[in-house]
Amino acid sequence: MTKTRIRYLLQILFAFAITAIGVFQMFARTEGRPPATALVLMGVIAVLFIVTWALICKFQPYANQSIMACVLMLTSIGILMIARCDAAMGTSVATRQMIWLCLALVCCDLLFVFMRDYRVLRRFSYVSMVIGLVLLLSPMIPGLGREIGGARIWIGIGPYSLQPGEFAKLFLAFFFASYLFNHRDQLAVGGKKLGPLQLPRFKDLGPIVIVWIASMGVLILQHDLGTSLMFFAMFVAMLYVATGRVSWIIIGFLAFAAGSVVAAHIFAHVGYRVDAWLHPFDPAIYSRYPGGSSQIVQGLFGLASGGLMGTGLGQGYPTVTPLANSDFIYASTGEELGLVGVFAVLMLYLLIIAAGMIIAMKIKDGFGKLLSSGLVFTMAFQVFTVVGGITLVIPLTGLTMPYMAAGGSSLIANYLLAALLIIISNAANKPQSDELSDTFRMEALSVLRSRQRAEASSAANDAAVSSSTAANDGDGPITQIVTPINTHSYVNLPQRAVDDAHPGGEA
Repeated sequence: MTKTRIRYLLQILFAFAITAIGVFQMFARTEGRPPATALVLMGVIAVLFIVTWALICKFQPYANQSIMACVLMLTSIGILMIARCDAAMGTSVATRQMIWLCLALVCCDLLFVFMRDYRVLRRFSYVSMVIGLVLLLSPMIPGLGREIGGARIWIGIGPYSLQPGEFAKLFLAFFFASYLFNHRDQLAVGGKKLGPLQLPRFKDLGPIVIVWIASMGVLILQHDLGTSLMFFAMFVAMLYVATGRVSWIIIGFLAFAAGSVVAAHIFAHVGYRVDAWLHPFDPAIYSRYPGGSSQIVQGLFGLASGGLMGTGLGQGYPTVTPLANSDFIYASTGEELGLVGVFAVLMLYLLIIAAGMIIAMKIKDGFGKLLSSGLVFTMAFQVFTVVGGITLVIPLTGLTMPYMAAGGSSLIANYLLAALLIIISNAANKPQSDELSDTFRMEALSVLRSRQRAEASSAANDAAVSSSTAANDGDGPITQIVTPINTHSYVNLPQRAVDDAHPGGEA
């Protein structure tokens, strides 16, 4: 255990060393030396990460802390690129991002200390649903919601703005995991077959229809394709994990595709994004406002100019790309770090996703399995849509890169997501006592069944002897003697083994 904790600490220190090298190299080429404010905040962040490591070791001793090391590396790259854009534009977004990071680490520390058992979230399933829907629809409140970039997904308080959909995805994941865990048997029952597919029963289509209507509502009311797509995809993925039926994925994909096609023809902002995806280099579409493809094309040229190894930190022109520190931070990273750099970024995401999938496979609790798989799929889907939109694989969706893009709400929400995965991993990796292990249960059941067979055989022999004796004595009635199973012989076995031996009632 001690070696594992030291290994996790070394991973965090290695991430800090790489970050320090990058910071000094970048600022040496742009401003001559790092600003004092940045150095102070970096020191505070380093202390907070060490404190986080210590708290996880104490309160979540079996957790997989490699997730936090990968998150630290991604956040460091993101802040480094945001600071690079600040140096070119004379802004101070990186300073605010580091302050948000400190707040995110404090929130994670509170979770690690006070949430000893993640299953407490299951008690508040419908409360989570209400909170999630309120957060998701709060930008529609007059006077509170703000429309930025054609999408009404922000709420404003004075000069500050917040994207509540980032937190809504966490609460909706809690609700989906609890609901699907409670109704997985009904949803897994198949209806009619259509070729190789086992279609669900018509009456079980209710949940997916409701979620489809809600996601289309977000698309229509808030003009936000990304949030509605992520919201619906998370539910369908968790539905597949709960039931194991591919038909749910196909039905969900067809339902959202149909809704998106209709929305592209009805709503101009959705049609603009599809046109920009299909014909990005068309001069008419490139210069169109709003809904032109100039952002996509400039992001593509930024990626291309980086080449294999990149122009080098501080030597590129990332600000030529619009929104280089937020929506298009992947393109600005590719310009200065090259193909090798963006592949390293994708590898870090892949390590987090793989760790989350392993947690989902190892955890025995069904609610934990659904929650961890839903959370990690949400992050994976968000990365795919951002990278796919920038590289013209799919239309732009308006989502941001987790942990890297500028924005406090996205950073805090995704850090809480990582903290929940770490808490679930603690339960997944916790060693079971011998009395609760699968091997012991199997051995206990074998012993129980052997005793049952032996006692039943003894009772049958006694009954046969009694019957023979009564027949030999004369015309009296035949008496069968059946010896009951001795339940006292189970007293030293775990109750769960006894329940498995007698699923219909008491032993």
